[in-house]
Amino acid sequence: MGDKFEIVIVGGGTAGWMCAAACAAKLDPARFRVRLVESEEIGTVGVGEATLPQMKDFNDFLGLDEAEFMQATQATFKLGIEFINWGRQGDRYVHPFGTFGRPIGEADFFSYWIRAHRAGTAASLSDYCFPIVAALQNRFMLPSGDANDVRNAFAYAYQFDAFLYARYLRQWAEARGIERVEGRIVEVEQDGGTGDIAAVKLASGARIAGDLFVDCSGFRGLLMAQTLGVGIEDWSHWLPCDSAAAVPSARSADFHPYTRSTRRTAGWQWRIPLQHRTGNGYVYSGADISDDEAAATLLANLDGEAMAEPRVLRFKACKREKAWAHNCIAMGLASGFLEPLESTSIYLVQMAIMHMLTLLPSGPGIDPALPAELNRVMDVEYDRIRDFLILHYIANEPDAPLWERVTTMAVPDTLADKIDRFRHRGHVQAYRDGLFGPPSWQAVFVGQGIEPQAADRLADVLPAATVEERLASLAATIADAAATAPSHADFIARYCPAPAP
Repeated sequence: MGDKFEIVIVGGGTAGWMCAAACAAKLDPARFRVRLVESEEIGTVGVGEATLPQMKDFNDFLGLDEAEFMQATQATFKLGIEFINWGRQGDRYVHPFGTFGRPIGEADFFSYWIRAHRAGTAASLSDYCFPIVAALQNRFMLPSGDANDVRNAFAYAYQFDAFLYARYLRQWAEARGIERVEGRIVEVEQDGGTGDIAAVKLASGARIAGDLFVDCSGFRGLLMAQTLGVGIEDWSHWLPCDSAAAVPSARSADFHPYTRSTRRTAGWQWRIPLQHRTGNGYVYSGADISDDEAAATLLANLDGEAMAEPRVLRFKACKREKAWAHNCIAMGLASGFLEPLESTSIYLVQMAIMHMLTLLPSGPGIDPALPAELNRVMDVEYDRIRDFLILHYIANEPDAPLWERVTTMAVPDTLADKIDRFRHRGHVQAYRDGLFGPPSWQAVFVGQGIEPQAADRLADVLPAATVEERLASLAATIADAAATAPSHADFIARYCPAPAP
């Protein structure tokens, strides 16, 4: 193949250009050659424009300038996700990108809150979380940097135009040596002995050979599924929504720093405010509502004028059986799909990229330990996210056929165990790595009506009056701190105003 290790990325879009940009940033061009093959004839699927705080970590890893990136992608800030009508009709809670409370004794804060809540002396859990209080007032500020300041107890993510992000990364990556090859792939050539992918052939007649291939070809999985025959684990019995109608609308005056999810009869509706427009969509179960009815429901529940006709996407909740098979790694939709309820799609691309860079072969041939490790890590991530999404579905009123089915279904043992532990004493296992630590689970459990029956015994040590006083003081401190933050719109106008599209 030559002196350099050759990486071929098949497909552009967000996944392809994120992978290419990471390679440009971190791989030695004297040792690696990276090419991305895409066709202008083939459109890309934007599965969401909202992200998690790890997105900032990825951009920092590349060395992107935050304000420049946000201007180029019409981005806004995101402090969490608001859930409306989840649990019960009329309920509202926020899953924040931050912690609840601060240490006030021997036990963790949440245990003291449980104790006071059961005694009727605590405020809403949300009142003890700075990013929630700030977000619901449409305020935003960067973390203070002072570990003792409640205005530092959070992280933030972005809401952006995924198409513009891919274009921005393409320009950035090409300027740093990534080769883009325009063309439609008409044949995938495999090694007759090993079954590895040897090359892809284009309609132009060009042949692009490589040592490692990255499949970013979307749902069709050109390399991983169609060529290597790697199947999927079908999770649609747990996550039954299989369609989405998406439409942009005019930017609303309600320019808030959070994404919104509203539960509907046959699924849920998203709302993502960007600088130039608002992204909207209805994720639904095709068995419970027609495409036309879903589109009509979506259009009837916009807070700005629709800028296009709703576009319908089809999908299945699933995970590819292997993220790395032979000499091919699947990323993005080619590796599986978990609906965008918790904005995890881009994070899973990022995880695959980071582990790919760590596990890249050092020469010809691939040690089986390398794909085994990437597959192990990605399996863990997908399984945890799957369980977190299922929790949102099962903790609801059975007020329509879809919700009657999901609220009575059997759940994975891993989730059942988590629910049992939480109901007993409010326990949530903290992971060393990966998504969704205790505050995330606490927000959804409490927000959707699953409450602990008792607190840790260590929370009994402080006198009740002391606990009540410290909780009240903390809520007041957070309320005062949030009031010092500027409005989200004002912060954007000063920090990263994007030009009109």
